[in-house]
Amino acid sequence: MVSLYCKASVVIPWKTFISQSFAISMARRYQSTSFQTVCVLPHDSIKALELGYRQLKVDPLLLLIARSKTCNSGCTILTGLFGIIDSHGGPAVGKHVQHHLFNNILSEGGVHLDPAGATRDGYLLTDRNVLESSLEGGCSAVTAMLVDHGSRLIVANVGDARAVLAKNGRAVQLSVDHDPGSPTERASVERRGGMVTQIPGDYWRVDGLLSVARAFGDKSLKEHMSARPDLADHVVDLSCEFLILGSNGLWAVFTNQEIVDIVHKIKDPTKAAQELVSEARNRHSEDDISCLVIQFREL
Repeated sequence: MVSLYCKASVVIPWKTFISQSFAISMARRYQSTSFQTVCVLPHDSIKALELGYRQLKVDPLLLLIARSKTCNSGCTILTGLFGIIDSHGGPAVGKHVQHHLFNNILSEGGVHLDPAGATRDGYLLTDRNVLESSLEGGCSAVTAMLVDHGSRLIVANVGDARAVLAKNGRAVQLSVDHDPGSPTERASVERRGGMVTQIPGDYWRVDGLLSVARAFGDKSLKEHMSARPDLADHVVDLSCEFLILGSNGLWAVFTNQEIVDIVHKIKDPTKAAQELVSEARNRHSEDDISCLVIQFREL
């Protein structure tokens, strides 16, 4: 098991009110204390990212695509796609989602006219493909799509991976934690014929097993749960400073505001991502920790 730390710099044609420099930092914790730089990526270089991971022979369960597309007037222009996947019950479903989710989102015919709808449909298609396969286990995921030259942000999630936006120093959660104990998720599980139970001192669980009410995969429980993502469609304006995507291992030991404050204090997103992973380990997070910091402007 190794720790993986990856830095990427992507230059994207922002509108004039957003910085021309786009900084991304990622960190992955695999129960080790060392970090290793594996790649520095130019714009639109997903192949280089995949090559770096193959050379290390590890499964990062971490997605990054940055690209720019042109289309006729009236269409949405895709600027970037980013995401984190957090597997449970084995890595197989997470690997499948890693390799297919973004392609499924982009293959939806209406992605340039309705990026939120295409994201939803891409999630559901990916889950159907998993259920039709022999893959076991499941995964949570959170994704962010930047469109219209970076002026619009589409966030989607299933499970307990989270997206938090910093707006003028204030933490704004854009994703929804699909906790089986929440009234909405509990009602959904029960409508499907499932049960939500809790042993004292433990998480609420679907049918006594899974601590999230929505996920990719999990065939044995799918009759009682969903992979339909919650979606947020947000304007990126001058108040938006950075977006943090993270797995549950990060949010379990930090509040949203604590994380925003740490990134603000450090200012450099690369160093901030590394510090967040290290401090989560120091706080004895019991889960794998992944984070992605996407900076929209200078701090």
